[in-house]
Amino acid sequence: MPDFPIRRITLQIEEIHHDFGLAPASPRLLGAVMAVVKNPYAGRYEPDLESAMEDLKPLGRLLTDKLIAALGGREGIDAYGKGAMVGEGGEAEHAALWHAPGGYTMRERLGESRAIVPSCMKVAPMGGSLDIPLGHINAAYVRGHFDSITVSVPDAPRAGEIVFALAMGKGGRIHSRMGGLLLKDVKGEDGCR
Repeated sequence: MPDFPIRRITLQIEEIHHDFGLAPASPRLLGAVMAVVKNPYAGRYEPDLESAMEDLKPLGRLLTDKLIAALGGREGIDAYGKGAMVGEGGEAEHAALWHAPGGYTMRERLGESRAIVPSCMKVAPMGGSLDIPLGHINAAYVRGHFDSITVSVPDAPRAGEIVFALAMGKGGRIHSRMGGLLLKDVKGEDGCR
């Protein structure tokens, strides 16, 4: 059973009040939470990584709950994404450990959420940034929710660390006008439409 001790947790909240055009009735909220943890696989090749995803589920729940609270509660959260950065001595596959614990715990806590959780991962230097893709939680084809949030932790990932991140949003891009599936037409049956 691998150990992923937490060194720090960082929260980032953005309120988007304007993006040219008229200001919306209320700001759009985007948020991200990042946990900097020890990478128990740094510096070596481990053939069996999949079992560690189960060990990361409590971290997924902790981060999900923190982010939902920071965004003012579950009501209105309709976008999500996840990502991870691995420091020196690690490999991209160590970031991939976050797919199930990050994605499934958000879906569990947010209730009905059928769309795949957009994701990104990379090996990065200390202070590296990650552009976490966002998508609608029930309908991947809602173009107005195609977006991203850029995150970084100034002193992470250090050698032998991983930064696991979750992101959520309330509302689509301000002044979205690229057509496609509109929110009023979402059926939420297949995760696409």
